[in-house]
Amino acid sequence: MATPTHTLRPLTCWKSMLRRTRHQKVVTRSLTTYHQNVPYSKFQLPPSGQPAKPQAPKKIKVYPAPPFPAANTKEPIKALCADQIALLDPIGARTSLFSKTNPEAAKVGDILLVRLKGGDPFAGVCINIRRRGVDTGILLRNQLTRVGVEMWYKIYSPNVEGIEVVQRSVKRARRARLTYMRKPKHDVGSVQNLVLAYQRSRSGLRGSAQKEEGLKGGKKKSVRGKKH
Repeated sequence: MATPTHTLRPLTCWKSMLRRTRHQKVVTRSLTTYHQNVPYSKFQLPPSGQPAKPQAPKKIKVYPAPPFPAANTKEPIKALCADQIALLDPIGARTSLFSKTNPEAAKVGDILLVRLKGGDPFAGVCINIRRRGVDTGILLRNQLTRVGVEMWYKIYSPNVEGIEVVQRSVKRARRARLTYMRKPKHDVGSVQNLVLAYQRSRSGLRGSAQKEEGLKGGKKKSVRGKKH
């Protein structure tokens, strides 16, 4: 049988390999740090005994800052809300109806009637007024078939055609939210009879106004006939 050869190399072979790797490292380091000396003849040096002249600084053109929109509109959210309210309520009737500064404004405890463009009108006692700019809303409570119903309405909503005050409260409410009216002891109940009486009075006033206009028109026609 053949004797197996030893796979390990002698120690002198490893020493020679380490020397080669060190030499290669030195060569790469010298290549990367190579620097070429520049002769001094290329630089203009001041003559001996004379100080160097100071060079004047170059003028850099400075452009003005662009106009910032916040300078014109300090409170952009309020300006946006005012624009939206002016678009949704150009006359300002709804704003004045729920304004705190208006003495004849609708208050908590009044009976309001909300007319909608695409639905039946809803009337009830106003138990809460939430003033949030464009999102200002009112909470009305009424009884339908002996069941308490509450509805939130946005006063600036395009679906709301109009808001009318049916009856004002006799006394000023001492609370901003009349949530205690949900209890049977303080519940007003149905306001349908009050709304019907209000609508009848409105229709009667309209009918009398139309009759007066008709009489005035007839008198004018008779006068014109006499002149002819």
